[in-house]
Amino acid sequence: MTQRAKIDTDGSEAEAVGPPVVHRPAGLTSAEVAERVARGEVNDVPVRSSRSTTDIVRGNVFTRFNAIIGMLWVIMFFVAPIQDSLFGFVIIANTGIGIIQELRAKKTLDGLAVIGEAKPTVRRDGVAAELSTSEIVLGDLIELGPGDKVVVDGEVAEADSLEIDESLLTGEADPVVKKPGDRMMSGSFVVAGGGAFTATKVGREAYAAQLAEEASRFTLVHSELRTGISTILKYVTWMMIPTAIGLVVSQLVVKDNNFKDAVARTVGGIVPMIPEGLVLLTSVAFAIGVVRLGRKQCLVQELPAIEGLARVDVVCLDKTGTLTEGGMDVTELRPLDGADETYVRKVLGALGESDPHPNASLQAIIDAYPDTVEWRCTEALPFSSARKYSGAAFSEGNGENSTWLLGAPDVLLPAGDPTLTEIDHLNEQGLRVLLLARTANELDSPEVATGAHPTALVVLEQRLRPDAADTLAYFADQNVDTKVISGDNAVSVGAVAGKLDMPGAANTVDARTLPTDREEMAKVLDENAVFGRVTPQQKRDMVAALQSHGHTVAMTGDGVNDVLALKDADIGVSMGSGSEATRAVAQIVLLNNSFATLPSVVAEGRRVIGNITRVATLFLTKTVYSVLLAVLVVCSQVEYPFLPRHLTLLSTLTIGVPAFFLALAPNKERAKPNFVRRVMRYAIPGGVIAAAATFTTYLLARHHYSGEGALEAETSAATLTLFLVSMWVLAIIARPYTWWRLVLVAAMGGAFLLVLVVPWLQDFFALKLVGTTLPWAAVAIAAAGGLLLEVAWRWVDRRFPA
Repeated sequence: MTQRAKIDTDGSEAEAVGPPVVHRPAGLTSAEVAERVARGEVNDVPVRSSRSTTDIVRGNVFTRFNAIIGMLWVIMFFVAPIQDSLFGFVIIANTGIGIIQELRAKKTLDGLAVIGEAKPTVRRDGVAAELSTSEIVLGDLIELGPGDKVVVDGEVAEADSLEIDESLLTGEADPVVKKPGDRMMSGSFVVAGGGAFTATKVGREAYAAQLAEEASRFTLVHSELRTGISTILKYVTWMMIPTAIGLVVSQLVVKDNNFKDAVARTVGGIVPMIPEGLVLLTSVAFAIGVVRLGRKQCLVQELPAIEGLARVDVVCLDKTGTLTEGGMDVTELRPLDGADETYVRKVLGALGESDPHPNASLQAIIDAYPDTVEWRCTEALPFSSARKYSGAAFSEGNGENSTWLLGAPDVLLPAGDPTLTEIDHLNEQGLRVLLLARTANELDSPEVATGAHPTALVVLEQRLRPDAADTLAYFADQNVDTKVISGDNAVSVGAVAGKLDMPGAANTVDARTLPTDREEMAKVLDENAVFGRVTPQQKRDMVAALQSHGHTVAMTGDGVNDVLALKDADIGVSMGSGSEATRAVAQIVLLNNSFATLPSVVAEGRRVIGNITRVATLFLTKTVYSVLLAVLVVCSQVEYPFLPRHLTLLSTLTIGVPAFFLALAPNKERAKPNFVRRVMRYAIPGGVIAAAATFTTYLLARHHYSGEGALEAETSAATLTLFLVSMWVLAIIARPYTWWRLVLVAAMGGAFLLVLVVPWLQDFFALKLVGTTLPWAAVAIAAAGGLLLEVAWRWVDRRFPA
């Protein structure tokens, strides 16, 4: 039963009317606050959305592959010239870039988190003021209204029909009515009524603090991209171990070479097996995505949300606050059955005054109809999205008592009531209609709406967001289905969607007719786009039903009734002006309250996923050909053809520099699943062909050259073939061509040509083509390998479609 506050008609107080004014607790004094701060009894929960600078540096420096490369780098300092140690300097540069970019992202995230941080109202010295959650101390008195999140554990001090949703903590969806003395759990939120509570546990002692810290940390976990890369790296590691051991034995034991040269060539075989830049570029791409979205006032609370929204194929929209602006205007008041309009205005004014936490609809009524002093509220029933109405009982000042309900006409009136026909005509125009009805029942009665007498219709006009139509058109163009899921009348919602030219707006469904079976509900959801009279629990069920049909679902909303659905959706998107509870559970918060920012997030996600797929193919092609070359060398019992400097040069020109530009380029491709499969189906044939072409040239060169300097000549010919085949891989990856991509590929080719013709660069990189026969043979073999690449990748596209 909802807790009530009553006053007898003679004016004597039977029960307190809401929070008592005279005995209202003043909260802590400034001196008491200072004492608690000195004792450390402060709500020192870590900053949301960000990991520490130490964690960022540690995460970028202390990696498995950095440890391997670092060890090899130290070895090379003692056995080879500095140019064979260049790979170590490249790793330092890459790691530095990763740290700098992630620190930039951290700064952006932390700045946006402060802007978007909910500031609870705390009462101190008898004055209520908004404070940061980190400023709350033990014993503070914190005020609550609808949509407010309980930020610390506490005990209820004041309750005015206070209803708390603890579903995010307990899984129980039904709101819990709270009375003074009841326990409050951090992480729950207010769905109706208001009140205040005293903080009894703050900081890390609060129930939800550790959960919140883990849930909102700057992380890439739950990311298909990151998980796929981790899977690939795990297999690469297992391939590397036996191959590297075989190479060490081959070069140091079997072949009777100069020791230092053998060590250098062994290291040269191991280093390129490591796709060290792949993890870096993924982190950099995400970090730059955060910074770009931050400039558009979009707070990404969990990094995978950028990727996740790019994979979304269904977006569920709450109409109010998403398609329409939060505010409304009363456009008409229609008294029914001869009701006196002046009297009706008094009723509406008194109803507005009875709710200390009005929603947008009631606020419009308050603005249009000011309260009169002679009416006093003796009992109040706050609005609930589950009930679809609010109510109040009044002493009218002339000895009369009356009880009124204000809410959804099709909920308060029985089916077939003639008034509903009039309301339907208004709804068809996209107007929102509330019914004012008088009831003879008690407000706390389950049958309070039964027999309610319709007195007046309040017609409200919703303000359409100017950018909503373009955003809906964008999603339609990108083959992303949009579903409007609203608690409002279905016809009215459909009319609003129709004004925005939303596909399927003509077919509206009243959610009260939806089947409860998940499979049947999913079928209805697939066939229709606009749903009205949806309860909070139904929103949650609808998200689950769509997911059961394999859809990746994003849910947008700003009200308390959206929280459960936002939590369960693959991606939750909240408006910055939305309730604290919705902002807490959403992965993305649009701080500028603009639905039009969503396409930017989708585009950023597509850029990240599409580009990382491209560059991953480059890196893993190198890993495959490096492992195969090492295996061929071991089996053939010959010297490894390359020194570290050769592969550093090749990696820089065919992978490192191009990958950096390609990873940050615009990319509008729709994100596709199966990242590992899509990358490896290209990397494996590409690596096999590159290794086969290179080793063929190397064997030919070994038969062609002899005497002093033969190994250097053989290496140069093999390097030429490997470079040309790798460039062909890059040229395929860079498609479709734009002017800057052509310039990029040409610049890399020109840089290698420069090394071949400038004498001091020839000496530095130990690259000098000898004669004409073998160099041209190397070019011919590379050309054959390139043509084979084209054929193989086309065959892969047909045989293993992504």
